[in-house]
Amino acid sequence: MNNDKENLSPVERIKTSSNGLRGSLKESLADQFTGAIREDDQTLIKFHGMYQQDDRDRREERVSKKLEWLYSYMIRLRLPGGFLTPEQWVGLNETAEDHSTGTIKVTTRQTIQLHGILKSHLRPTIQSFNLQHLDSIAACGDVNRNVTCTANPSESPLQQEAYELAGKISEMCLPKTKSYYDIWIDDELLVDRKAEEDPLYQDRYLPRKLKIGIAVPPNNDVDVFINDIALIAIIENNKIVGYNIAAGGGLGATHGNEATYARLASILGFVDTEEKVLKAVYEIITVQRDFGNRSDRKLSRLKYTIDKLGIDQYRAEVEKRTGFSFEPAREFKFEQRKDRYGWIQNHEGKWFYTVFVEHGRILNTAEYPLKSGLLKIAQTGKANFRFTCNQNLILADIDEKDKPEIEAVLKEHGISDYTNSASALRKNSVACVALNTCSLALAEAQRYLPSLVTKIEPILEKYGLLEEDITIRMTGCPNGCGRSPNAEIGFVGTAYGKYNLHIGGDRLGMRLNTKFKENIGEEEILATLDELFGIYVQKRLADETFGDFSYRYLHTLN
Repeated sequence: MNNDKENLSPVERIKTSSNGLRGSLKESLADQFTGAIREDDQTLIKFHGMYQQDDRDRREERVSKKLEWLYSYMIRLRLPGGFLTPEQWVGLNETAEDHSTGTIKVTTRQTIQLHGILKSHLRPTIQSFNLQHLDSIAACGDVNRNVTCTANPSESPLQQEAYELAGKISEMCLPKTKSYYDIWIDDELLVDRKAEEDPLYQDRYLPRKLKIGIAVPPNNDVDVFINDIALIAIIENNKIVGYNIAAGGGLGATHGNEATYARLASILGFVDTEEKVLKAVYEIITVQRDFGNRSDRKLSRLKYTIDKLGIDQYRAEVEKRTGFSFEPAREFKFEQRKDRYGWIQNHEGKWFYTVFVEHGRILNTAEYPLKSGLLKIAQTGKANFRFTCNQNLILADIDEKDKPEIEAVLKEHGISDYTNSASALRKNSVACVALNTCSLALAEAQRYLPSLVTKIEPILEKYGLLEEDITIRMTGCPNGCGRSPNAEIGFVGTAYGKYNLHIGGDRLGMRLNTKFKENIGEEEILATLDELFGIYVQKRLADETFGDFSYRYLHTLN
């Protein structure tokens, strides 16, 4: 157990002395002389679902005018399984217009972020969400984050069961403190301190963030193995008979620090009841709480704890705490990892339309009024909104009689045309936010990848590969938010305009890629991909994906 009290990171002190994550947040919010909040509160605000950011495009200008940086805040909703009603979407749209940049951002964790919220708008934003029965509790911070699950109910009649499990896990893993309501909703809230005692998180919470995903084969659309805890539904005779449980996934690393690395989760075993799933998840978390590294935050994710203890010891400690043993893992098979765009009908006769949202950015442009079209659909009240881990949106649960009306709006606003016309590479692209708001970004991602894809498409067309489902992902730094280590082609930002190029990941999310070239710019990226695609079409095996080919190709070079 990690009892090294002498070498705790500064964040550990902030958490344990925070009075249930309250800190001095009320005082920070009341300070009208700065757009920032106090330094310790910048850690605590994450537990409330927010990050303090600034507009990095304007730093130099602000400094030249002797002004402080243009601080603002990102707020992320807690939406286990990624679901909003049409009424909630209408409310979200209004909140985004009133308090943020106006852009609604679908994240890789199946939820929504708003950016550019000024400090004076934080409480009104949270209060607006509260009226819509939404919150941002534990969407960031050293706790369990948003629980993801297979998004599209048309994939399987069993999706609803996984979605409900995501909600139960999310509820079980919520911090017990009422500080969120105390600070953001009701200044006069009377809190029973006894009721705030938290057996899961205690007063120190977790060493770092923790992510949980649930996959329902045959689609691995959640990229399940990149999670700290991964649940894979085992289906027999069209029923979920239990789950394989894996632990230790995570894609973040640090340039130049070989002690950090991306890792896929290792399977612990199988459990056969929901009660056991919940107990196993809970105790996997408590073992991480007690054994995780609290001295070096770069080495504090669950993956490092497992690799330090060994998978067998970690499993044994979990089994000791649960009171039962994992059964041997059962067989499963993933056949794809992508979203199925356009119209699909499920087993109940309901219709679902998956909209391609490039890198999750929902806004209006002169050419493409996506945001207005989605608002008009929400105002009909005839479609729910579901989000995918590939940053897309599903218009869901549409009755047969209402389909023509939704179809007409999709056509009127160019949404169906845009979704149908995008290339396979573009539809299989993912990018993190990066610049201009992420403080960790070394390079562009979501603002750059669309133009890079435009330059890659003619190369693919030259080799007859334009309709190949090649996954391409970009992150502005090595922290992995855009899941670049788990793509057939991955770009990791090293400096402005420079990226490490990774290849050799598989198409199903079961193998990480490998760094192929370091610190290269656009010209070399395009030349390298041109060469690789040329070799691929000449030397690939029958039905061999680009990821499998490039993995094999890398081994011929070593």
